Amino acid sequence: MKPNITRNILLILLAFLGLGAIGGGGALIISPSGDLLKMPVSLLEKSPFNNFLVPGIILFSILGLVPIMLIFALLKRPECKLAEKLNFFKDMHWSLTYTVYVAFALIIWIQIEMVFLGAVGWLHTFYMFFALSLFLWHCCLKSETYIKSK
Repeated sequence: MKPNITRNILLILLAFLGLGAIGGGGALIISPSGDLLKMPVSLLEKSPFNNFLVPGIILFSILGLVPIMLIFALLKRPECKLAEKLNFFKDMHWSLTYTVYVAFALIIWIQIEMVFLGAVGWLHTFYMFFALSLFLWHCCLKSETYIKSK
């Protein structure tokens, strides 16, 4: 597959995740009772939270803002010393490495959600496969265009 097509698919996946998490997280921040999304607070009885504010903030920032910022980083490839320090794959640009971090964050989010809810729904399965697809597209790009030149 051509690098631009592969990159564009990854950008679309990140946009889908980011915009959905911004919408969902924003709704939970605005309405911590869950009323806006028609989610009863009773869903949180097995969790450490009294309302949806903290989960909303986490969803909004980690799975919402970070993927949106990564879209710009993947397109522009800016230098960032702090991001580079946390880059475990030193042979590639930090923005591509961070797509793996986002995929793992999504997996962790879904796993914790399933534990707190004590149930697994179709959406959990969808987002688990979604996280795997983020990782797979990362692998495609890694082999094509984001390797640092020596």
